[in-house]
Amino acid sequence: MQQYSSLPEQNPQVDATPTVLTTIQQLRAELWLERSLNRLQNRLNDCLVNLTSNQPTGAGEAEIFQTVVNELNSILNNSKVAIALVEPQQTVGKVCFIPTSPPQNLPSLVLKGMVKKKKKFRLRLAEEIDIDDLQLLEQQEPPSAWQLATDIDGVIGWLIIIRTPVESDGNSFKDTCVQITSRLLTRAAQQCVTTITQFRKIQSLQQHCQQLETINQELERTHQLKNQFLANTSHEIRTPLSSITGFIHLLLAQGYDPSKERHQEYLSIIQSSSKHLLALINDILDLSKIEANQLEIQWEKVDLQTLCHNVLILVKEKAANKGLKLSLELDPNVNTLLADSLRLKQMLLNLLFNALKFTTNGTVGLQVKSNNSWIYFTVWDTGTGISKKHQAELFQPYFQIPNSVVSQNEGTGLGLVVTRKLAELHGGSVEVESELGGGSRFTIVLPLRQEEGESGELGEVEGVGEDAKGEDRSRPSQLVSINNHSTNILLVEDDSHNAQLMQVYLERLGYQVNLANNSQQIWKILDQHKPAVILLDIKLPNENGLAIVRQLREHEQYRSIPIIVQTAMAMKGDREICLAAGVNEYISKPIDLPLLGNLVAKYTKPTT
Repeated sequence: MQQYSSLPEQNPQVDATPTVLTTIQQLRAELWLERSLNRLQNRLNDCLVNLTSNQPTGAGEAEIFQTVVNELNSILNNSKVAIALVEPQQTVGKVCFIPTSPPQNLPSLVLKGMVKKKKKFRLRLAEEIDIDDLQLLEQQEPPSAWQLATDIDGVIGWLIIIRTPVESDGNSFKDTCVQITSRLLTRAAQQCVTTITQFRKIQSLQQHCQQLETINQELERTHQLKNQFLANTSHEIRTPLSSITGFIHLLLAQGYDPSKERHQEYLSIIQSSSKHLLALINDILDLSKIEANQLEIQWEKVDLQTLCHNVLILVKEKAANKGLKLSLELDPNVNTLLADSLRLKQMLLNLLFNALKFTTNGTVGLQVKSNNSWIYFTVWDTGTGISKKHQAELFQPYFQIPNSVVSQNEGTGLGLVVTRKLAELHGGSVEVESELGGGSRFTIVLPLRQEEGESGELGEVEGVGEDAKGEDRSRPSQLVSINNHSTNILLVEDDSHNAQLMQVYLERLGYQVNLANNSQQIWKILDQHKPAVILLDIKLPNENGLAIVRQLREHEQYRSIPIIVQTAMAMKGDREICLAAGVNEYISKPIDLPLLGNLVAKYTKPTT
């Protein structure tokens, strides 16, 4: 390809005709200008394509600037071109780009300003030039500097040139050279800025595309997790339901006889499967509430000795069935803790049941220690242990460690996930230490929020006994049947099976139960009987139970009747919503019958 590195020399054959000479010089100069600019633009286009194809990082703009400097230096081989960049809010520009093969023996850049003493600059890397001096260089005639400015960022740099001195001889070809070079650099500066602007726009689009790709990948991962969630949940729910429906079928086919040992065994399996199903639903609900930021910590002063004994009592039967020992070691320096006692118990039970599941012989223990401002609840075991590979996956939803001693149908794969998230809501974390064949240690680390002046002696317990300290106080005691009087109860429930369950249970306790399944029946029964307690379902056919509560509270005749709502509503704020509507108590489904009995007894006790 033919190179055009400088303006052509004068043609001595046309010196005698100045007008023709001038026209030819101008045409040749214009042709040289356009070819030079086309050559620069082609280099910039190639540079831009290369940069955007390779998706560069921060070096992209530098390559554009260097291309401009090199090409102009090649075109103007009797001059030196450089680019100085300007940082925002700075008053000094710094030379960052010079030709890779600069011309030799060029003079310094001379600034002819309003000062008596001239300034000289050598265009070398890292040379600093004041912005004011660059502006003066731009205003000189001919100019030696051109702004590089974008619409968004303003001035980002300056294109600077050092020319070989040219003596003017009037209207000569040399004057044309100076003029055409200035035009070249003016348009070259525009090409440089345009290319930089295009590059930034392309980079912005590429980054936006990458963000969209990341979002798409996350959506795809979420879609896969949803499918996995549905598949696992379907499996987990179908497993206990299969036991429940199957053994009920056997009982119905053979005729239920409470005295038959086999029928008692069937009922135990049904009860166990029901608890498994309820645990799965609770884990899913807890995880959903946590992920939706709808689970609040109920801070209270927790008696650690009582709580730890209660927790071990709840797992004692399972440990005894496997022939395992239970160990409890409590720090004597800490007796109480500010935490959510229900959630703390839930976390410890999750870890203890896991430890019992993976331990076939030896001991499962709970150790509580404090250190500075932290308290450590460590559940340890002498079980099979966990490999490093599986430890990294432990806190993924539905992950279950493959193990020959554990049934794959045992557990939901959500316990550890919920435990870690509950610990984080307390401001803590969960740590794990384990090795195959060497047992495991799961530690809940919580900040030690302890009220001042609290201390006590806590001891170590080997094998938890059934003493007063070990009594589980989280549940009401079993209600004793009342025989001394009959109390009228209004039960409002649209689900016939749940209605029958509560009616049979309460009638066996000695209550007289009137059943309604819609709002019309409620008011009809109230016209005939004034109940001691109203048990009300929130979701009724074509009626909101809370609206009925408000109507009852506005009616003087029924305003004082205690109302206990039983509902499947169990999300954040549901209890508060019910209490604000005017109910006295709230019990969630599935109904805990002993708890229901205690609540009814609380409001039906005769006044003395």
